[in-house]
Amino acid sequence: MLDTSSPPVATTSPSCSRISNLHHHQSRRWLWIPSTTQQKALLSALWIAFLVTLFIYQRDKNSIISGGLLSFGRVFEQPIRAFPKLRPVVYNLSEFGGVGDGVSDDTGAFVKAIDAVSKLGNRGGGQINVPPGNWLTAPFNLTSHLTLFLAEGAVILGIDDEKKWPLLPPLPSYGYGREHPGPRYGSLIHGQNLQDVVITGHNGTINGQGLSWWKKYRQKLLNHTRGPLMQIMWSRDILIFNVTLRDSPFWTLHPYDCKNVTIRNVTILAPVFEAPNTDGIDPDSCEDMIIEDCYISVGDDAIAIKSGWDQYGIAYGRPSKNILIRNLVVRSMVSAGISIGSEMSGGVSNVTVENVHIWSSRRGVRIKTAPGRGGYVRHIIYRNLTLDNVRVGIVIKTDYNEHPDEGFDPKAVPVLEDISYTTIHGEGVRVPVRIHGSEEIPVRNITFRDMSVGITYKKKHIFQCAYVQGRVIGTVFPAPCENLDLYDEQEHLVRRSVSQNISDIDYNF
Repeated sequence: MLDTSSPPVATTSPSCSRISNLHHHQSRRWLWIPSTTQQKALLSALWIAFLVTLFIYQRDKNSIISGGLLSFGRVFEQPIRAFPKLRPVVYNLSEFGGVGDGVSDDTGAFVKAIDAVSKLGNRGGGQINVPPGNWLTAPFNLTSHLTLFLAEGAVILGIDDEKKWPLLPPLPSYGYGREHPGPRYGSLIHGQNLQDVVITGHNGTINGQGLSWWKKYRQKLLNHTRGPLMQIMWSRDILIFNVTLRDSPFWTLHPYDCKNVTIRNVTILAPVFEAPNTDGIDPDSCEDMIIEDCYISVGDDAIAIKSGWDQYGIAYGRPSKNILIRNLVVRSMVSAGISIGSEMSGGVSNVTVENVHIWSSRRGVRIKTAPGRGGYVRHIIYRNLTLDNVRVGIVIKTDYNEHPDEGFDPKAVPVLEDISYTTIHGEGVRVPVRIHGSEEIPVRNITFRDMSVGITYKKKHIFQCAYVQGRVIGTVFPAPCENLDLYDEQEHLVRRSVSQNISDIDYNF
């Protein structure tokens, strides 16, 4: 037995003296076998080191989520977003009388389960598990400190009888139901003044069963504006991930005047035709928001950033700002992949759209506004976009004249400035760029850099501009319009434009 109470001793046998002499300048290697106590201490130290490493990894992973976003040389910080905590209490929807057969009305089960969670706020809230099955329900309200977890194979189905959908007043920044004056239908899943809400699962589905709504809308049988699939208002710390949203009656996911919202790994689906106004995600007067790693294919804009409508949005005065959109695949056959507006009267700023693949769509990325909107769209970065079979790639439109009523001020014109497009590639694009500023709404400080888009028609005006001031840096294909200054790759001025106000917009093409 080796005595470890004294320092180990190096020994050299006579037969090894020759080898020892060859290595007399090298450091000696000691043989050490730890005692049982030392082994326990070493194991504890390793375990503590592992936990510390895991904590640092989770912290760094959160920092990726939070990130600092660089916008025109200014960094604005996203708040630290911790991973959702495990709730101390977990309920199963079946415990509250839910059936899940797709025929029985399970509204009462959702209401009772959420009411039970609402009493657990001081204990950290609760989780409601929705098991596999088809859970038919009328609209219901969420509560704070709630995790709604949809198992694989779980489907929440919206009742398609509009008599069971409540009526709500118009949004204060719209002053109008959006499709009709007066009240509007509420959403299937609704929440107001909430904090700490998580909607997730093993890719379960929330299905609005919008077909009957779309038919009644086209037949003009509805007296009120259709409701969204999910609408969360005046809330903060919202996390939605690993779920599928489909067939919304109207806009699909509508965060309204919310702060600190993360939407990740969400699939949003609706028919690409004859599913009117089924926008995917509509951040509306929201701040500090991330949308990432999503697939969206719908019957209107995949994403539309908004902030109120004309005089009502100006009076409400809540901008959408600090929004990061990244790593998306989107399609919109009738509208655009990523839109800003047209309701943007509270202002939109500090938006980054990057790593987005837009395929088989009418338009790629679009900013739309009009006289009467007021507000601004500024500090917008588009980076690393792929346009695949898109009619018009980049659009800025300033005559989207749709107003809630006659009370708007036509002299309230929006400001469009500081917008950059970098690393834009694609193929099968009919008109790569159409920037339609106007004398009263010019587009200022716009930048194009590293752009190469394969076009389908080569004999038409394919880079169209009107009332645009800005620059092209380096090589851009197809050839840019004459309205823009030209710079080389080192950003040295090559040619100053003297034609910023000319127009070659061709809406017939």
